[in-house]
Amino acid sequence: MRWHKLDRFLPGWIAGLLTVGVVGAIIGLCVIFGGLYDTRASTPHAPIVAWAVHTTMIHSTARLADASRTPKPVTPEALLAGAREYHRHCLACHGGPGMARAPWASAMLPTPPFLIDAPARWSHAELYTIIHDGVKMTAMPAWGEIDSDDQVANVVAFVEALPRLTPEQFGKLQTQAARP
Repeated sequence: MRWHKLDRFLPGWIAGLLTVGVVGAIIGLCVIFGGLYDTRASTPHAPIVAWAVHTTMIHSTARLADASRTPKPVTPEALLAGAREYHRHCLACHGGPGMARAPWASAMLPTPPFLIDAPARWSHAELYTIIHDGVKMTAMPAWGEIDSDDQVANVVAFVEALPRLTPEQFGKLQTQAARP
C-alpha cells in the first residue's frame, strides 16, 4: 500500500526537481551572460559571496595541505633567503612589521592580509600550500610555479618568524634583502 502512494507522488517530485533545476539554470545563465553580477574591484562582495569564497578557501587549504611537511630549520641564512623572497614577491601586497604595503594593494578585492598573525591562523603545511599553490580570485600567485621548493620553504620560514620580528629587525632584514 505504501509503494502505491509513493508511485503517485514520485512523478510530481521529479517534475518539481526538474523545474527547479531548469529555473536555476536560467537564472544562472542570466547572471553570467547578462552581466548581473558586479565584478568591479571597487565594490565589496555581497556578504554571502565573501563568506562562501573565504570559507571555501579555508577548507580547501586545510584539505590540500600536506600535514607531513615538516618545517625547514631556520638558520640565519635561510631567514635572509626568505627575507629576499619576501622582499621580491610579498612586501608590496602584505607589508610587514612597521612597513606598510604599497598603496595600490589596498585597492585590491579582497585586500591582501597583513601576515603578522598568519602563523597563528595557518599551520606550516597550510602556509606552504598557500604560498606554493596560490589562491584563486585573490591575486595570490602560485609562487611554486616559478620558485623552487626551497625558495617557497624559505618564505614560509620567514612568514613564521614575522610575529617575533620588531619593526627595526624587519626593516634591517628588508634592507639586507634589497641588496643584490
